[in-house]
Amino acid sequence: MNEDRNHGSHPASTNSGHQQHHEHAGDEGAAVMGGAGSSGGHSDHDKHEGHDPEAFRRLFWISFLLTIPVVVFSPTVQEWFGYSLDSIPGHSLVSPILGTLVFIHGGRVFLQGGWHEVLARQPGMMLLISLAITVAFGASVLGELDLIDIELWWELAALITVMQLGHWQEMKALGQTRGALAALADLLPDDAEVIVDGGTERVPVGSLRNGDVVLIRPGARVPGDGEVVDGQADMDESLLTGESRPVARGTGDRVTAGTVAHGSAIQVRLTATGDSTALAGIQRLVAEAQSSRSRAQAIADRAAAALFFIAVAAGALTFTAWSLLGNPDAAIVRTVTVLVIACPHALGLAIPLVVAFSTEVAARNGILVKDRLSLERTRTVDVVLFDKTGTLTRGTPAVTGIWAADGDEAALIRLAGAAENVSEHPLARAIVTRALEYGELAPATDFAADPGRGVVATVQGTEVRVGGPQLLRFLGMEEGSDNPRSTEWTTRGATVLHVVRDGTIVGALALEDEVRPESRAAVRDLHRAGLRVAMVTGDAENVAKSVASELDIDEVFAEVLPEDKEKKVSELQQRGLRVAMVGDGVNDAPALARADVGIAIGAGADVAIESAGVVLASDDPRSVLGVIRLSRAAYRKMVQNLIWATGYNVVAIPLAAGVLAFAGIVMPPAGGALLMSLSTIVVAFNAQTLRRLDLRPAE
Repeated sequence: MNEDRNHGSHPASTNSGHQQHHEHAGDEGAAVMGGAGSSGGHSDHDKHEGHDPEAFRRLFWISFLLTIPVVVFSPTVQEWFGYSLDSIPGHSLVSPILGTLVFIHGGRVFLQGGWHEVLARQPGMMLLISLAITVAFGASVLGELDLIDIELWWELAALITVMQLGHWQEMKALGQTRGALAALADLLPDDAEVIVDGGTERVPVGSLRNGDVVLIRPGARVPGDGEVVDGQADMDESLLTGESRPVARGTGDRVTAGTVAHGSAIQVRLTATGDSTALAGIQRLVAEAQSSRSRAQAIADRAAAALFFIAVAAGALTFTAWSLLGNPDAAIVRTVTVLVIACPHALGLAIPLVVAFSTEVAARNGILVKDRLSLERTRTVDVVLFDKTGTLTRGTPAVTGIWAADGDEAALIRLAGAAENVSEHPLARAIVTRALEYGELAPATDFAADPGRGVVATVQGTEVRVGGPQLLRFLGMEEGSDNPRSTEWTTRGATVLHVVRDGTIVGALALEDEVRPESRAAVRDLHRAGLRVAMVTGDAENVAKSVASELDIDEVFAEVLPEDKEKKVSELQQRGLRVAMVGDGVNDAPALARADVGIAIGAGADVAIESAGVVLASDDPRSVLGVIRLSRAAYRKMVQNLIWATGYNVVAIPLAAGVLAFAGIVMPPAGGALLMSLSTIVVAFNAQTLRRLDLRPAE
């Protein structure tokens, strides 16, 4: 790794008066990264009927408003609460008419979903709901025709409305943002400066072709992969390689799309554009990883599938038994009661309520749950794989070591800070930040950035230079052995900058990506929770091992290219381990998507956030344990709710079928509906206890 810096400027001619129109026949309208973008991701399945959160939101509010009068005008409800609305004209038509509207408008999505489950031969919650509302509607119509003694309009409307509420919350929590591919494309600039006839012309990136020479000014992004043909600059490649330090690139060196030039302008001849770039390759990896992720069937759907067959069997048995006993009226009423209560509100809300409360708790603690299945899977994780740069470390250079020949470290850092004060280079800003801790800096004059060799300035009448090994070679000097920390700094991969005053080495500084103070506690707490901790980085092996040793990390993957990060996740999975990947950069996106659980640091790149199922709003790695604790707690609540909801049916279905009728114990349809409501209250209260969970890291 090159430790030299380039603080200089490389002005380029911009001769607008002689610009030539930049055209490429056949390239008009070419879409940047179009090939990769068209390959991507999931289908629009989640937007199909029954899976759009917005559709359920609208349906819920319409059904809710219609359900209120249905319930209020229900003869059964009036009898329960001892009031009468018989004096209102047309009172007997309110519940049937509005109840039918709720069934047609609000129940349609469940009926269609149930039909799809029939065609797929995979009965689940939709088919169970469809069965219940269809039977309730049919029984209510028969009751209006005085063919049977039953009135279930209120229960039909309430059942549909509550199920819509539950499914709306579930789909809202389950829905994933599909912006990962777009966020990757955003790393490319909208246009580029192409060098034409000695001048430059700004053209859309989509019209670039191989062989074009583009001017990359300081702070600008490279629009495609290519080779530097003129100039030298420090390139920020951290988003693509994970390397925390800017890397010097000069004539003949390769640069990649999306990287940023610092300190000086360079000219680059493009060798790959559009979907041929390395950035587009990462985009394809994200798309493939996302599309290969299996979507496990929800626990509630599995319970609903079993309950569907139980309900149908119980209904058939009930009708047959009461018919054989010579009581066809009771056979119909008992069968209707069995089929209606087989779909309790509690089962429909058991999972969505836990999801709703757990996401609320997560948000209160700085955790954004984008994918409910990711939250569920987190409890099963065996190993947490951290990206190093920007996750376990701050991702920016800091002064971690000072050596002064005369022993006055404060004076040395202030001298270096004064010389670097004008520079905007990341290493310079780190030096100035540390120097200001010791007070005001002396003014500097005659500042100049010497490309590849650092900076030179006059401070209090003396010439001060700050730079790396190339500076010493330029001055014909050798790094002295009198720096006792030189070997230690070099071994752990720190950038070593020398401070030279009037031709004499007066000290040296070590700069490196600083480990976050919270990282040590994060690793310790994950170990206590029984999890392994691994780290993956694009940094050199000695840098990675130094950080791993400091944090007591179990396994290290160093010098890993972007595509290999995703492969490291796959390798861990092939060992039978369930992996949670924690990262913040573009180079982490494929690994985040491939992992069993992707956790993005909120301060990171948009693409990393979009590729993850869980996002940490803060950059505190200790929050990862909070995600795991929440996952485990939410799973316990889901299981408890499902046990209660299905356990209710174990008791309610036999009673509704009339197995204790011989003893005078009979459950009428209205009684079953009342018990159903009580079951819902229990489930809701149990889910609400999640709100007491505190996920904040212990100080």
